Amino acid sequence: MADDSKRAFGPDDWHGTPATDLGRPGEFPFTRGVYPKMYTERLWTMRQYAGFGTAEETNGRFRTLLAAGQTGLSTAFDLPTQMGFDSDHPMAEGEVGRVGVAIDTVEDLHALFREIPLGQVSTSMTINATAPILLAMYVVVGEEQGVARKQLQGTVQNDVLKEYIARGTYIYPAEPSLRLVVDLFRFVADEGMNFNPISISGYHMREAGATAAQEVGFTLANACEYVRRAVDAGLDVNRFGPRLSFFFAAHNDLFEEVAKFRAARRLWARLARERFGADDQTCRLRFHTQTGGVTLQAQQPLNNVVRVTVQALAATLGGTQSLHTNGYDEALALPTAESATLALRTQQILGYESGLQQAIDPLAGSWYVEALTDRIEAEARAIIAEVDALGGAAAAVTRGFFQEAIAESAWRLQQAQESGAQVVVGVNRFTDDAPPPALTRPDYSALAQRQVARLREVKARRDAATVARTLAEVGTAAGGSVPLMGPIVAAVRARATLGEISDTLRAVWGEYRTA
Repeated sequence: MADDSKRAFGPDDWHGTPATDLGRPGEFPFTRGVYPKMYTERLWTMRQYAGFGTAEETNGRFRTLLAAGQTGLSTAFDLPTQMGFDSDHPMAEGEVGRVGVAIDTVEDLHALFREIPLGQVSTSMTINATAPILLAMYVVVGEEQGVARKQLQGTVQNDVLKEYIARGTYIYPAEPSLRLVVDLFRFVADEGMNFNPISISGYHMREAGATAAQEVGFTLANACEYVRRAVDAGLDVNRFGPRLSFFFAAHNDLFEEVAKFRAARRLWARLARERFGADDQTCRLRFHTQTGGVTLQAQQPLNNVVRVTVQALAATLGGTQSLHTNGYDEALALPTAESATLALRTQQILGYESGLQQAIDPLAGSWYVEALTDRIEAEARAIIAEVDALGGAAAAVTRGFFQEAIAESAWRLQQAQESGAQVVVGVNRFTDDAPPPALTRPDYSALAQRQVARLREVKARRDAATVARTLAEVGTAAGGSVPLMGPIVAAVRARATLGEISDTLRAVWGEYRTA
C-alpha cells in the first residue's frame, strides 16, 4: 500500500523532468503510454477468462461472451493440462476439468474453438510448462481451419520462472524449461506469427503476497533473464522483442496501482535499452491486466463488484492494453454467466461512458502520482540489482530469493488485515451475519468420464506408427540442441497426446523437485 505518512503533495515531491521522465505518449520512455493516441483511437482489448470442464462447455461460454461484446478470448486450463498429464493418468484423478478446460489432444482444441474463426479472434492461453504443446495445437487447428500461421493472433503465457516462484505448475528443471521458452520465441519469430510468445507475469507473484514494487521488480528481473537467454541462443532482440508481453495484477489502492503501471513501462524501456541495446519497439512494455483474485471476498460477495470496478479503473488509467475483470462470485466458485457478463459490462461502461477515451494518461502531472511512480521505479530497480547480484533470475529462484521475499510481504499483509490496520469491508469491519449463497457444483466425475472416453476414441482411430515416430523425434530433439517446436507440431498433428509429448520430455530431462 502507498505510504500515508504524507497527506499533501506538491512540486517539491517530484524530482523528475518532463522531457526525460515523462515524454509524450508513444515515445521513449513510454511513461505516458506505448501508443501516441492510446484509447482516444482504440480501447483496450476486453477479455474474460474462461475454462469450464470440457471444451464444449468452454466453447459455449466463449460464444456467449463474444456475443456480449467481448473483444478477445482468454483460456483457463485444468491442472492436468498445465502439468502435462492426460485425463486418464492417475495423477489427473479428481482434477479433470476443475480449474479450467481439459485438453488432451488437438481434437479437444478443435472443439474448444468450434464456430470461432481463429483468423478473426485474438486468443490468450494461460499455460506455461506445456505452452509449446498448446501453441502447437493452436497452429494445427489453424491449419485444419485453413488459417495461415501468420494470421493467428494471441498470447501464450510461457512464463516458467514465476511457476517456480509463486504458482507451482512446473514440470522440468529450470534449464530445459528455459530452453523451451526460447524455442517458442524462435518459432514465433521464424513463422512471422502475430502472436506474443510470452506473457511475463507479475500477477501470480502479487496474488501470492508481493508488494506493488516487488511485482514490478520481480517481473522485470524475469524478463531480463528471458531476453538474455534468447540473445545468448543467437536471437536478435529486436526481432523477438516487440512481441514480448507482460501481465500485471490490479489491486485496490487506486493511485499506487496507476503509478505501478507507469513505473513498469518506464523502467522496462530503460532496462531494455541499457542492457540489450533494444530499439523503441522492443522498449515498449505492452501489458494485460487482471483484477486481483486474492482481493475478492466470500463475505458480502456483491462488494466485489465495487472492488473490481476500482481495480479496472486503475488498470485503464494506467494504460493497459488488455483487461480481464473478475466475476463478483469467484471467491466462492467458478463465475456464473451472469457475473461474467456483469464483469464485462464493467469494462464497457468504463470504456464508453466514463470519459476515459477522451484523454491520454489523464493523471500525468499529479504530484502524488508522479511521486509514487518515481518511488516504485526506484524500489523495483533496487530489487533487480539484488537479483543481478545473485546471478540473475534463474539463480535467484534456485536460492529462494523471490519466494522468501514474497512470503515476508504476504505475512505482513495478513498481519495488517487480522489486526484491522488494513480494513477489508465485510470481513474485518462492517460485517454481518448473512449466510453464504448456495452453490451448485458440476458433476466432475461424469465430466472426467466423458473426457477420458473422448481421449480413448482419438487414440483408437489415429495412426499409432506415425505417433510413435513423431514422439521419438521429439525425444531425439530434446536430447540434442535442435529447436523443439517443429517436432512437437508434427507430433500434435499426428494426434499424439499432451501427456505423451510431456512424458517424452520427462524421460529426457527429468522433473523439477524442490529442495
